Amino acid sequence: MAQQMGDGHRRFLQTMMANGVVDEQGARSLHQHCCETHNTQYARDKLDDFIAAINSKLQPMFMQIRKGMSEDNGQQYYALMDLIVGSESGKASSTDILNSADTLTTKKLKKSETEHLLNRLVHGQWLSEKRGEYTLSTRCIIEMEPYIRTMYQDQVKVCQICHNIAFQCQICENPVCGIKIHNPCVARYFKGRSEPRCPACDDFWPHEIPEIRRPKSQSRK
Repeated sequence: MAQQMGDGHRRFLQTMMANGVVDEQGARSLHQHCCETHNTQYARDKLDDFIAAINSKLQPMFMQIRKGMSEDNGQQYYALMDLIVGSESGKASSTDILNSADTLTTKKLKKSETEHLLNRLVHGQWLSEKRGEYTLSTRCIIEMEPYIRTMYQDQVKVCQICHNIAFQCQICENPVCGIKIHNPCVARYFKGRSEPRCPACDDFWPHEIPEIRRPKSQSRK
C-alpha cells in the first residue's frame, strides 16, 4: 500500500525543487531529516517508497523525482524532472512529452504506452489537449492549487486581476514588472480602454486583447 503524502514528503520535495539534483547520500540524509523533523517513521531502506509517495502526487503534472547514474563519476543521483508546470508557457507539446517519457516514468514506456497515459489523463480531466499541446486542466489546478502554491512558491505566479494561479496568460514585457494576467481577465480588464496599459507598472500592454467569451449556456439564448 502506497504511503500517504505528509509534511515530511513536502519538505523533501521543496528541497529537491530548490536544489534540482542531489547525490544518493544527500537524498538519504534529507529523507532522514524530513522524517525526524515531522515525526514520521523513518526506515533507511524505505527511501524509494518515500519518493514513490511523492511521485504518485506529481504524475498528473508530468513531474517526477528520478534516480540515475552520473556518467562522470558513476555515483547515483536523484533529480526532479518537470515538464509542464516549470515551462514558461504552462504547456508541453506531445513531442516533448514523448521524447521525455523515459525520464518521467519509473520504467521505459513505449510511444503507444505514453500516448495511452496522456489520453487517460485527458479523459480523467487532469490534462487538457489542444492542437497537440497539453496543459493542466481546470480540475487539476483547482484540486492541486494549495499543493502547487506550496511547492512552487518561487516559480508560480498569480494573475494580477483575479489572484488565482496563472499558467496560460499574458505577461508584462517590462523586465522589472513581469506580471501575469489570464486571457479572460485581460479581455475583461482592458474592455473599453483606448490604450491598454499594465495595471502594475503602467507600461503599454503590447499583446492582443482577446474578446470576452460568453458561457455556452448564454450564447444559445
